[in-house]
Amino acid sequence: MQIDPGTPDKNRDSFIVEPLKATKGRRMSKESRKKSSNPASYGAAAGNRVAAAAKKVAKKTTAKAAKPVSAKAAVAKASVAKPAAKTKAAAPAAAGTGLAEGAKAPAFKLPRDGGGTVSLADYAGKKLVLFFYPKANTPGCTKEAIDFTRLSKDFAAAGAAVLGVSADSVKAQDNFRDKHDLTVPLGSDETHEMLEAYGAWGEKSLYGRKFLGIIRSTVLIGADGRVAKLWRNVKVDGHADAVLAVARAL
Repeated sequence: MQIDPGTPDKNRDSFIVEPLKATKGRRMSKESRKKSSNPASYGAAAGNRVAAAAKKVAKKTTAKAAKPVSAKAAVAKASVAKPAAKTKAAAPAAAGTGLAEGAKAPAFKLPRDGGGTVSLADYAGKKLVLFFYPKANTPGCTKEAIDFTRLSKDFAAAGAAVLGVSADSVKAQDNFRDKHDLTVPLGSDETHEMLEAYGAWGEKSLYGRKFLGIIRSTVLIGADGRVAKLWRNVKVDGHADAVLAVARAL
């Protein structure tokens, strides 16, 4: 309480003491003082403020989510397609595909060692042994060619002719023949056309590396022009003898 020097009373020589009115911000009502003195009211007020803020954020989020996507935006989004998965490259034809026992032998005509050509028609009415080898003058191919040369007379006695085929040039075949005294004819299929037709060209693997090449194979064609027997992924040792046995029995 403060003393107001205000207007003196006419009947008295003293001043009237009047209480000053409470001003906004300086005085609180009894009810306000009661609320502010209650600790629980602080938490409730803070909770109310947090709830109100959360409600405001939720309202904005909902409004944003509900905002319709324009046609232009939809088209733009659709145009950003995920990268297409890489198409797996088609595997080369496996050995033996495209030709089966009992099938008609594919016709062919190839240049051969010594000049000239050799064809399936040259062996019409006869049994024919075709041995496909990867490369002239390599150890396995040399042994195989020598084995068929060694047994050439026996094959002839069984009514069968023998023809070796690889992708080597005619010049390389001539060198192969002369170097090892080979007597069986050697065909050159540098285009791989015959090799593919007989299933002797396909995927190979060496030391973990895959590549296309000649798959060592042998095909026995009967006198009727049909495939009588197929050998794939040939192991050279004893192979020529095994083919001779089948040719004799045919």
